[in-house]
Amino acid sequence: MATRDVLRLGDARLLRRAEELVLFDTLELHALLADMRDTMLAKDGVGLAAPQIGVNLRVVIFEVNKNPRYPDAETVPQTVLINPVLTPLTDAMEDGWEGCLSVPGMRGLVPRYTNLRYQGRDEYGALIDRTVSGFHARVVQHECDHLDGILYPMRIRDMKDFGFSDVLFPDAGVQDE
Repeated sequence: MATRDVLRLGDARLLRRAEELVLFDTLELHALLADMRDTMLAKDGVGLAAPQIGVNLRVVIFEVNKNPRYPDAETVPQTVLINPVLTPLTDAMEDGWEGCLSVPGMRGLVPRYTNLRYQGRDEYGALIDRTVSGFHARVVQHECDHLDGILYPMRIRDMKDFGFSDVLFPDAGVQDE
């Protein structure tokens, strides 16, 4: 288990579509997931996609539990989601401020579906099928975008709503790398 370097915006590896994982419950997968967890926790992230550490697989992890980067966020259970499929359950979208470990120190106002169903597999190949809303839905969409080579600035509607965290929120004490 170790932390890995997180690729940053501008690295071409973040812009490709990740490949489906075909083998579950392997030593390699468990080692990857341990490194992803260590990296996410070390960076105070709420999620991490394998492509962010240079691994071109459709694997994401996420968890929200008293995170200093998102102090008001609801709790989201620790989840490993492999080969995900997202299905919006409504056309309703909501703008919300997002940050990303691959876009350090910045925030942007991003529209996301408010309710969705996500399906996929866990590290053992067991089916995951959840219906979620709120911050949980936002986190899943953000992380799964990485699997398709999409970073949140690409979804911002108005670039006036994108900037450095300390400039946008000078009194909030928001800390990003």
